[in-house]
Amino acid sequence: MVALVLLWLLTTIAIGPAVNWLVFSMAESNPSLLHVSPVAQIVRNQLGSELTDPAGTDPTVVHFTVPLGATAADVAHSLAAQGLVKDPFLVTYLVITEGLSGSIEAGAYELSSTMTPQAIVDRLQQAPVKTVTVQLREGLRIEQITAYLETLPLKMDVHAFYDLAMHPPASLIADYPFLSTLPPGHSLEGFLGAGTFDVYEDVTPEQMVRDLLDQWQTDIGMGPVQAAEQAGKNFYQVLSLASLVEQEARVGSERPLIAGVYANRLSKGMPMDADPTVIYGWDTVQLRKLPFDKWRDYSFWDPLASPGSVRLPSDLAGYQTYQRTGIFPGPICTPSLASIQAALKPDTGTGYLYFLAKNDGSYTHAFARTYAEQLANMRKYGYIS
Repeated sequence: MVALVLLWLLTTIAIGPAVNWLVFSMAESNPSLLHVSPVAQIVRNQLGSELTDPAGTDPTVVHFTVPLGATAADVAHSLAAQGLVKDPFLVTYLVITEGLSGSIEAGAYELSSTMTPQAIVDRLQQAPVKTVTVQLREGLRIEQITAYLETLPLKMDVHAFYDLAMHPPASLIADYPFLSTLPPGHSLEGFLGAGTFDVYEDVTPEQMVRDLLDQWQTDIGMGPVQAAEQAGKNFYQVLSLASLVEQEARVGSERPLIAGVYANRLSKGMPMDADPTVIYGWDTVQLRKLPFDKWRDYSFWDPLASPGSVRLPSDLAGYQTYQRTGIFPGPICTPSLASIQAALKPDTGTGYLYFLAKNDGSYTHAFARTYAEQLANMRKYGYIS
């Protein structure tokens, strides 16, 4: 390399432009040459205004993440891929010539295409933007998600998040094909995905809702929606049944059986007699009485002593499945893919119409085809004497 640079020094005067481009090309292929001052100077001259011109005119803030273990070259190519710089070599040049190769910290940064390459590199030397880890499991209802978000160090207006989830605007619904199954006026209950992910501490309510919808798209997607359409089923009703299965099942293999019990009851015109739907309605009534900032202290899904006798207001009456027949109005939580698959293909062939928890530590259920068999199971597992 030293010999090559000496050759450049000896020949620059005679064939300067040609050598300059040769050196520039070699530096692009082997950025370590930028450590040699004459090479760095030639490259700077060739880059010219590209070092000071921003990549674009859109001032929108872009959240840019530097993964743990990313090299300066990785960062440079990611910046170019996101349209934040015109050419990754611009960043590579600045990082090497300014001796910053090891000073880019992993984390999240707020950048924009109107920033110059130098401004971007300078920003990457500062502390990353703080992020917050969000951990959501399946089986949570919107108010539980909301209450959980209230406990996190977010700068977000959590109440605004709740309002968006309960009353999604048409513009939001239109961005997600699977929401075409959402009846007019319904909330996003059942469609807010589960998982562990990081968000910016100043994430907006809309972005948080979109993050959860994106998660649902990743985990569930259009496959089950299309499967329901092909089977001539209403996917929103499938999702509702799946949310009930999610609340009832503790052992994966029982999901189709539990879905089958409720499907058999529906086909016979029987009430579904589903405790979780009544609890959902009951909890909704109680939450309406509490200040928003007290939801985090509420105990969700507590069993009811006599769910069949609970009276719900008219707008929630459909969730009183002991007193009404037919499917309830909508999902009661976010179901897993396994529960959705069980609701799509419930095991109805067994003829089961009843089930109860064995209460023996196995988290399994005893199933029955007749009420007489159910009574026998109730005696066997200590529900009655």
